[in-house]
Amino acid sequence: MQFLFMNENIILAETFIVAFIITYISIPPLINVIHEKKLYAVPNGRTSHEKITPTLGGLAIFSGFIISSMIFVKISQIPYIQYILAATIIIFFIGLKDDINGLSPLKKFLGEIIAAGIIIDLGDIRITHLYGFAGITTLNIATSDFLSLFIIVAIINAVNLIDGIDGLASGVGILSSVAFGTWFYLIGKYQLAIMAVAITGALLAFFKYNFFNSKKYKIFMGDIGSLMLGFILSIFAIKFNELNIMLNHASPYFINAAPSVSIGILILPVFDTVRVMLIRMAKGQSPFNADKRHIHHYLLEVTGSHQKATFILLGFNVLFIVISFWMRNLSIDSLLTILILLAGFLSFIPYYIVRRRHKKGIVGKFKANIE
Repeated sequence: MQFLFMNENIILAETFIVAFIITYISIPPLINVIHEKKLYAVPNGRTSHEKITPTLGGLAIFSGFIISSMIFVKISQIPYIQYILAATIIIFFIGLKDDINGLSPLKKFLGEIIAAGIIIDLGDIRITHLYGFAGITTLNIATSDFLSLFIIVAIINAVNLIDGIDGLASGVGILSSVAFGTWFYLIGKYQLAIMAVAITGALLAFFKYNFFNSKKYKIFMGDIGSLMLGFILSIFAIKFNELNIMLNHASPYFINAAPSVSIGILILPVFDTVRVMLIRMAKGQSPFNADKRHIHHYLLEVTGSHQKATFILLGFNVLFIVISFWMRNLSIDSLLTILILLAGFLSFIPYYIVRRRHKKGIVGKFKANIE
């Protein structure tokens, strides 16, 4: 078996295959158990699905990611992997409890803080540099701890909030993991690339059951999947920024505006969450109130289809990733401004269409909030 580990490309392929197969073969029996135990996601006024659907798909994603990572990641080369896996297990149990019996927002938030604290203080996975944004470069330890904690918890919940239509969260996870993983591979950080391939393989297997209409094996990822995915992506985003600092500026892979590029990669969950929270606060509501003001709700009403809305959003996500890397050598402020303005313009289009339709008395079956 030793020769298999001589070629990183072979290891990456094996990781993908193992993660995909484990997730793929886990879902059908998992769905059968869910049916027996009646662990369904029941449609309500806030959700966009219309049928009782099994949840807990995150169990299969978790299994594919964890097992393949433990098999192929070399701990000697990435010692903080033990803290990532430990914290991921904590996130897993938070999501499991919430999916089965429900969990109060406070308890969920505290669990996320504990998981984040493990990788920040024990794994030393943290933001230490702001690339001159707002005149700030190196951060002191207290600021680093606070900012890192905020970023991790924010991304976890942002991904959780976009998990509202078929294939969206998993699709964003696939695109983001491929973007981060490719860069890790190019700079020689193969162990992180292996982790990115592991989550990509697991998500692709899940995507088949979640996105494509299947009466027998339809399943949602639930909070297990969305919280875990957000957690892993937050780690990738932090490592993306920190490893870039260590690169020689003459390297073809050095990114001058790395923080802005990472935002571009995660633009859909990050921008949409900030946008919705600002709207709620402007209307005197709690920023954490659930409603149907997300971009995917507007697109769902415009298109009348989960598949069409998801394809459009994933297409725009690809566009932002391409733009971010293409303009990577701009200043962080300039690139961030471009991304925000473009995201704001594009997100306004479906809202405008829905508002015009409502004024004409035309309301689709997926009614979004326009107030």
